[in-house]
Amino acid sequence: MNVMITGASGGLGRALANECGRRGYKLFLTDINEDGLLCIKRGLERQFDVPVATAACDLTNAESVDKMLDFIDKHEIRFDMLLNVAGLDFEGGFLGREREELVKIVLLNNAATLRITHAILKRRRPGRPFTIVFVSSLASMFPMPIKATYAASKRFLLDFATSLRQELKNEDVNVLTLCPGGMVTTHETICSIKAQGFWGNATTNPLEGVARNTIDRALAGESIYVPGMLNRVLSFFGKIIPRSWVAAVVYWRWKEVTGDVSMS
Repeated sequence: MNVMITGASGGLGRALANECGRRGYKLFLTDINEDGLLCIKRGLERQFDVPVATAACDLTNAESVDKMLDFIDKHEIRFDMLLNVAGLDFEGGFLGREREELVKIVLLNNAATLRITHAILKRRRPGRPFTIVFVSSLASMFPMPIKATYAASKRFLLDFATSLRQELKNEDVNVLTLCPGGMVTTHETICSIKAQGFWGNATTNPLEGVARNTIDRALAGESIYVPGMLNRVLSFFGKIIPRSWVAAVVYWRWKEVTGDVSMS
């Protein structure tokens, strides 16, 4: 099994790489953080004795992606699975962030994900099943004041993945959308989880379990995975309660956590 993972040096990307390494998969890892890639490459090779190739790449830059694809083509690498992990968020309300920060969320979470997905679908191994995982978020299930751009970008991924799954099902391609709650991946997310108190802790998912279950469910042909019983309950109510009500409740909760962050 040849697997490509984007955002591989981050918390979830690293957990998925470890899970794939444990299963003996051959790995191609990419991230903008070259030092992080080399560190995880050494760890995977030492612990699991699996082949690991890496390429530092800015997925928001078409030239950088083309350079990586040239490397892939030069070495005739073809894939069985793509794990789209790369993404980002900036905490704070819409007017509390710089304009280009907001644009960067969409460039990485959406445009870059489309770019790499299209490219790797063209480079899948012929005659074999192919699996794609999109990392969306529990936030994709709701309108999210104070995290409006991030939540909308993750909703795009959810809807896109659902459509792509239908479009490609006759080509032996399965698409799974992962919609986790909070995960302990960066210092910023840890602070955000702590700031939410009970709800932050209750909706947080352990990385190793999410990684293991994501691969299992993707290979089993499932379409969506929301880790955690509470998160699945919340996603259900998010579908049946009027979205304007949900937005009002979410805004009240996040405003209580973050304070008035509408201006800076």
